[in-house]
Amino acid sequence: METLDSPTGSHVEWCKQLIAATISSQISGSVTSENVSRDYKALRDGNKLAQMEEAPLFPGESIKAIVKDVMYICPFMGAVSGTLTVTDFKMYFKNVERDPHFILDVPLGVISRVEKIGAQSHGDNSCGIEIVCKDMRNLRLAYKQEEQRKLGIFENLNKHAFPLSNGQASTTNYKEKFPVNGWKVYDPVSEYKRQGLPNESWKISKINSNYEFCDTYPAIIVVPTSVKDDDLSKVAAFRAKGRVPVLSWIHPESQATITRCSQPLVGPNDKRCKEDEKYLQTIMDANAQSHKLIIFDARQNSVADTNKAKGGGYESESAYPNAELVFLEIHNIHVMRESLRKLKEIVYPSIDESRWLSNVDGTHWLEYIRVLLAGAVRIADKIESGKTSVVIHCSDGWDRTSQLTSLAMLMLDSYYRSIKGFESLIEKEWISFGHRFALRVGHGDDNHADADRSPIFLQFIDCVWQMTRQFPSAFEFNELFLITILDHLYSCLFGTFLCNCEQQRIKEDIYTKTISLWSYINSQLDEFSNPFFVNYENHVLYPVASMSHLELWVNYYVRWNPRMRPQMPIHQNLKELLAVKVELQKRVEDLQREVATRTISSSSERGSSPTHSVTPVHTSV
Repeated sequence: METLDSPTGSHVEWCKQLIAATISSQISGSVTSENVSRDYKALRDGNKLAQMEEAPLFPGESIKAIVKDVMYICPFMGAVSGTLTVTDFKMYFKNVERDPHFILDVPLGVISRVEKIGAQSHGDNSCGIEIVCKDMRNLRLAYKQEEQRKLGIFENLNKHAFPLSNGQASTTNYKEKFPVNGWKVYDPVSEYKRQGLPNESWKISKINSNYEFCDTYPAIIVVPTSVKDDDLSKVAAFRAKGRVPVLSWIHPESQATITRCSQPLVGPNDKRCKEDEKYLQTIMDANAQSHKLIIFDARQNSVADTNKAKGGGYESESAYPNAELVFLEIHNIHVMRESLRKLKEIVYPSIDESRWLSNVDGTHWLEYIRVLLAGAVRIADKIESGKTSVVIHCSDGWDRTSQLTSLAMLMLDSYYRSIKGFESLIEKEWISFGHRFALRVGHGDDNHADADRSPIFLQFIDCVWQMTRQFPSAFEFNELFLITILDHLYSCLFGTFLCNCEQQRIKEDIYTKTISLWSYINSQLDEFSNPFFVNYENHVLYPVASMSHLELWVNYYVRWNPRMRPQMPIHQNLKELLAVKVELQKRVEDLQREVATRTISSSSERGSSPTHSVTPVHTSV
C-alpha cells in the first residue's frame, strides 16, 4: 500500500473522511468505499479481496494482529462479519462483502475498557468482547475460541490500548510530515507581547524557568512588577500546589486583569499570610480604574467550607478588605463524570423518543453547561463593564479555573475566536497551566474507574459550541474543528494532549518525539473554516446562559446513531459556501484595486490638464 508523507497523504484523507462521516452519523463509523478508495491505490493483482481487507496504516504504525471471521454486533444493523486488524494505534474492522463496504475504525486511545463477554448466540463465535469507548459508544465483537487462543485478541487489545498499564511508553510512533509546525502556534512571550506586556505594572518572570518554583506551572509567568521573588515564594507556600496568582489576560484599555491561582491554605483556624494579602492588593492597584478586586471561587460555598476543614479554603473579606468573594457554585469533577455517564446511557445505543427531553434533563449535563457559561459571563462583565480586575480559582486551579479563564477570554478577546487564536488559548490556559489531561482522560491507563477521570475539557468545548450557536458569525472555526479536537483528545495520535503539565512534556520529549494536532489542522485550514465568519475586533460576546438558549450537541454526543444523522450534507455545504466566499472576496479586492488605479489615473490627468473638464458618466438602468 502506498503511504504518502505529504499533508494530502493517508492520514489527512483518513481524518477528513472519518470525521466528516461521523458528523453525518454514518452507521457506527462506516465509511463508503468511494471515500476510502485512495487508501487502496496500491492494490495489486492476486488476492484482491484479502488486500482490500487490509487496514490502511499511518507512517510509523505497525500491525499487531489480524483475525478473520470476526462478528461485529452492530446495535443498528445486526451482526456484521469481517476482518479485524489490531495495530499499535487502532482497531480496524472491515466487511468487504457489503456495498458500500462497512468499516469500523477506532483509535485505541478512545478505548476506556475491554471486557470479555459470552457470545453463544452467534454460532461458532463463542468468544466475545465488549469495548467501552470514551467517545459515547460501546462496541461488541464475537470470534472463534481458537482464534482467541492463537492470536490473543483480548490480550492484544489490552496491551496496546493501555500501554502505561503494561509498562510501555505512552507516546505515539506517528511519523506523518506536515508543512506547518503546530508546536510553534503558541509562544508565551509573543502572546504576552500581543497583550501589551510587560508594562509598568506587570513583568514577565522566569522564576519558574526550571519548574522548581511550581512544577505544574509553565516556565514563563506574568506577575506584578513590584513583587520580589522572596515574597513570591512565601505566597506560593500559602497557595495549594504553589500555584500563585498569575496574569492570564489584561484589558487593552482599562488594564483590568484576569489572574488565576489555586485556593489559599487558610485551614480551619483561618491562617493568614501577609505576603499573599499584599500580593492581591498589588494586583488591584495595578488597575487604576477600580479600587476593588473580585475573587471568583468556582466551587460551591459548602464544598469550599469542607476544603477549609482539610487545610484549604478561601479568602476572607476581613483579611482581604478590598476584595469581594463570589462563589460560582460549579460542581466538582466527580459530579461531572457521573453526569456524562448518564448522558451516554440515554444516547447510545438506543434513544427513548417518548422520554428524550426528560432523560436529557435528568443527566443535568446542560444545567452544568449553563452554570459554567453563566460564571464566565459574570467574569467577562466585571472586566469589560465594571473595569474591575478579577482573581479566579477553584481548589487546585487546573480544572474549573481553566474552564472559566479560557471562556471569559474567548468572550472578551476576538483574537481567541480565530483558528490559531483558539489553538493558542488551549495551549496557554489548558496545556501550559497544567490541566491534567493524562489523568482526566486516562491516556493509556486501564483503570477506568479512576476517580481522577472527568470530562472537564469536553465541557469547555461544549460551552464553546454553545457560543458558536448563539454567535454563528463570530468564530473563524466550524463544528468540525471542535469535533476534531475532541477526537484527538482521546486518540493519542498527536502529542498535544499527552501528559499533565509542561514539565512532564519537556521530560518526555513530547515536542520532539510527537507531532502537534495543530500541524494537521493548520495544513488544511479550509476544512475547519466557518464561511459565515466576520472579524469584529474588540467586540465582546455575552452568550445567554439560559436553559432556553442551550441545546444538546447532537452532532457530537449522538453521532453514532444513524437515526439522528443530519438530513443535509452539512460539512460539504459549508465547504462550498466557503469557496464562494473566497471567490467573492477576491472579486471585491480586484474591484478595489481597479477603483484605486482609476482614481490615481484621474488625479494624474487633472494635475497635468487643469482646464480639462471631466464629463460624468451616467449609467441608465
